[in-house]
Amino acid sequence: MVKDSSKYSAEQIQVLEGLEPVRKRPGMYVGSTDLRGLHHLIKEVVDNSIDEALAGYAKNIWVTLHEDDYITVADDGRGIPVEIHPKVGKSALEVIMTTLHAGGKFGEGGYKVSTGLHGVGVSAVNALSDYARAEVRRDGKQYFQEYEKGKPRSKVALMEKNPVLPFKSNFKWIAKSGTMVSFLADKSIFTTTTTPDFDRLEKQIKQVAYLVAGIFFHISDERSNIERHFYFQSGLATLIKHLNRNKALVHPEPILIHRVIEGVDVETAIQYNDSFVENVESFANVVPTTEGGSHLTGFRIALTRAINDYARKSEALKEKDENLTGEDVKEGLTAVISIKMDSERIQFESQTKEKLGNAELQPIVAQVVKEGLDVFFEENPSDGRAILEKVMLAARARAAARAAKDAVIRKGALEGMTLPGKLADCQNRDPAESELYIVEGDSAGGSAKQGRDRKFQAILPLRGKILNTERARLDKILEFEEIKALVIALGTGIGDTVDYGRTRYHRIIIMTDADVDGEHIRTLLLTFFFRYLPEIITKGYMYIAQPPLYKIQKGKELNYAYSDEEKETVLKKIGDGSIISRYKGLGEMNPDQLWETTMNPENRVLKQVTNEDVVAADEVFTMLMGDEVPPRKRFIQTHAKMATLDI
Repeated sequence: MVKDSSKYSAEQIQVLEGLEPVRKRPGMYVGSTDLRGLHHLIKEVVDNSIDEALAGYAKNIWVTLHEDDYITVADDGRGIPVEIHPKVGKSALEVIMTTLHAGGKFGEGGYKVSTGLHGVGVSAVNALSDYARAEVRRDGKQYFQEYEKGKPRSKVALMEKNPVLPFKSNFKWIAKSGTMVSFLADKSIFTTTTTPDFDRLEKQIKQVAYLVAGIFFHISDERSNIERHFYFQSGLATLIKHLNRNKALVHPEPILIHRVIEGVDVETAIQYNDSFVENVESFANVVPTTEGGSHLTGFRIALTRAINDYARKSEALKEKDENLTGEDVKEGLTAVISIKMDSERIQFESQTKEKLGNAELQPIVAQVVKEGLDVFFEENPSDGRAILEKVMLAARARAAARAAKDAVIRKGALEGMTLPGKLADCQNRDPAESELYIVEGDSAGGSAKQGRDRKFQAILPLRGKILNTERARLDKILEFEEIKALVIALGTGIGDTVDYGRTRYHRIIIMTDADVDGEHIRTLLLTFFFRYLPEIITKGYMYIAQPPLYKIQKGKELNYAYSDEEKETVLKKIGDGSIISRYKGLGEMNPDQLWETTMNPENRVLKQVTNEDVVAADEVFTMLMGDEVPPRKRFIQTHAKMATLDI
């Protein structure tokens, strides 16, 4: 007997355990206790509203940032049940808000598709909040309950006409039914910040809006009176076009494939551009699966097979020719693969859902994508030929790159048998304790070699500006001596033989001059890492050194300032009569000064390079380093007033 899935009542809420573990180990439940963790709290509450939308009951989701760090998320769904839970003897609203692993995602008749963190969601948010408030509109009545650090202040009650709130709110909730949750993150847990960032929220919500087409998202910031509204009728197609803007396209419109097999909703969008890199994003129940999984594997298998079949059928590949490989079909590929399925069946390989584990999804996704591509190639021969030309060109370039790489390997280079002569290696052989400084110029390289701690610091000086790898294939890149030396020093290999487990240093630090040329060299290096060794950034190995801008000397007293603000602070402290020197380059420092200011772990300032927003990063690198001039011109004109000129 199949139960009515539209029935949503207290009996469907299953209870597994309490909230104390969340406060004891917050990072385990929300990832971290910094700004990223704070925004994960917002995500968990939004996910509950998305579940209502995916189930077909909500059409609008509102997120509002108030003064004093309060945050509100509301929807126009059915509203969380408020009647007494039969097993616990408390209101179902209180159970959901105060009990870990309690929610409509568990048990028969609950959500078929859900996005929340295995039911941790809103209860974890409540546990990590100084204050939280839930309001429910249901059956023509309005209920509320307030909480402090996850514990109820009172029982669930009917809403008073003019409620006294601990925060100022201009938000008007127009829904006749639904749920609204307001909260203030606990400052004793989120010690870095409890202040949400609107730009980050906008990117966060916009990504979700692409994946749940037909839902209205409304976000507002009462601190600055900014509002944004998102609604995408054709979500993945719009996302692909956004990912490919500023790029020259191989075929004008994205390939859209959507089908449901065995209860699995498979949706994908594919479009090729003329770049040399791949940009593929995967999602499961609206959650980004940054480490991929079975759905992505199925997609890749199907794409390679479909293109090979088409190449054979059109005789672009002759009988004697080898098949195209997965590497060949990656070049210039932009794709999104999204699956939705019963939350009871879905399996992730980690608590934070970075990799999808359901083995049965691989053949299902492969079937949907392969059959969809076969139909597309049959019905769109001109687009099919354009894609095939792109892929065949990539195959020829791969063969050339392999020959270039093999020539290097024959010398023992990329295998690490012969390290480059310009590398001053460290004595330590433990990557976790070793760091590589990539230094601009031989002069600064000489100072760095003399000033370093040889036990754990390696120095690789680079001469001049490296190749712009945004505009070059791997075979051309490997002809460039400075990049070849860098790859050899890192030990990772490159291309289809890359192995990040062999990375020789777990701190890779770019150290360039604090001028325009230095910034350009830094951008060229970051482009190379982002496009060809992205996991160096993902794994947190990439840093940028921050050399001082000024040397301030008064008598025998010597101070360094890393910004104009710090310079003014030092001058106020030591008074007038100081000699101020502006460093133009690292080579101006003697080895002792370079060590003391920029390389000594006790004193130095390093900026870690992260890659939290892959879409935004891809867009910036394409715009700054690509062939298209108009987008770069617009960027320069827009940001010109923000530039600091050193004349």
